[in-house]
Amino acid sequence: MSARAFEMRVTSRQSLQRLVYGDLKAMGLSAQPAIHVARKVSAAYATLRASIRAGNLGEPGSKRRVNAESKPVTFRADAAQPYDDRCLSWQLDRRTVSIWTVAGRLQMRFRCSAAQLARLRDHRQGESDLVHRDGTWYLYATCEVPEAEPTEPAGFLGVDLGIVNIATTDDGRRHSGKYLNRQRHRARHLRAKLQAKGTKAAKRLLKKRARKEARFAADVNHVIAKRIVTEAERTGRGIALEDLTGIRARVRLRKPQRVTLHSWAFAQLAQFIACKARMAGVAVVHVDPAYTSRMCSQCRHTSKRTGLTRPRSVARRAASLSTPT
Repeated sequence: MSARAFEMRVTSRQSLQRLVYGDLKAMGLSAQPAIHVARKVSAAYATLRASIRAGNLGEPGSKRRVNAESKPVTFRADAAQPYDDRCLSWQLDRRTVSIWTVAGRLQMRFRCSAAQLARLRDHRQGESDLVHRDGTWYLYATCEVPEAEPTEPAGFLGVDLGIVNIATTDDGRRHSGKYLNRQRHRARHLRAKLQAKGTKAAKRLLKKRARKEARFAADVNHVIAKRIVTEAERTGRGIALEDLTGIRARVRLRKPQRVTLHSWAFAQLAQFIACKARMAGVAVVHVDPAYTSRMCSQCRHTSKRTGLTRPRSVARRAASLSTPT
């Protein structure tokens, strides 16, 4: 279908559906799956056009852009498949799902936590995506969780984002990144060692460890975000985050430091904080990050003498400077 859409230059959803619907029905697909196939192909070409307009594939005439524009969009055999309620139904009490396939309906069991089951029962809406990853099948269900009513903050809890300390609040609470950075360093060296070895056993271990580092970092960010939002909610304050957009393009570093900068998941942490804050009704604002790492949270004095080993020296330094002689 993708090759035909590319050849006929028909990629809009309605036009493509009219073009290929009869062929899809002749292949044995029922009405709803046939419509989903046309929608998925159309969405893939829409995504390609958006990437080209945004310049993500290079300038006109560049090798990467020409390569993307000169051939049809391809799909993996195990790519994610969307299912609506007509093609997939949930039996939550029995923890089973009924999924339409070309060989007929299949009844399968699923596993989830008690909290996830409650959220599915109360808030599931719309489509579910069937995803095959690392030899395991997953169902991604869309849940529309109502946001809490936003409250007027009685001040803001400032959060300074960093690499050594992942997050530092202006209350003096530090969320250290020492253990996470150590795990990243270990994983990076182990990965390089296994890639250099190149044996079948090394490749199996590489495959087994795939995405393990990312999952660990995401779990750390979830824990930190929950603690920050809980503290802001408890004290009736909003959250002030640094706006670090474009920091990787602005900062020039030596080669050994680039890996650390580009593995810094500050955007993910900010996203987790914003999501949890909306559910708790906590306001979130983004501020200019200039000098936030040098400013004392107590007296607002700014000094270069702020470091990992001198957390309270800034306030003492500011007090001594303000004391008349």
